[in-house]
Amino acid sequence: MILSIILAKCFYMDNEEFITMKDLHDRYKGLPATEIVLDVRSPEEYMAGHVPGSKNIPHDSVRSHFEDLKRFRKVYIHCRSGGRAKQAYETLSALGLTNMICVTGSGMDDWVKSGYPIQKK
Repeated sequence: MILSIILAKCFYMDNEEFITMKDLHDRYKGLPATEIVLDVRSPEEYMAGHVPGSKNIPHDSVRSHFEDLKRFRKVYIHCRSGGRAKQAYETLSALGLTNMICVTGSGMDDWVKSGYPIQKK
């Protein structure tokens, strides 16, 4: 039951429907400084190509960044295809973070296939 609630919240936040990487693309250029795109893939995946301006915190390290993430109005969490984004969302949600929008069922693979710009480090 609790997992169902967490997953439902992952898809809906503040009456905002689940978003895809296309939705994120439509928003990311206009994101104010109070919003961040969080890429929870490995550093190697991130360096190979990521959403321009995104921040990389691997999904298994998000717990230690809880305080930093609290200061944002919205945190858009994504990964390669959605699984690790859900895991990071669940971890941060259990700690009390409520400012997240979880991109699941979609991810960086879809971003690249759509021809959206990527940044490499």
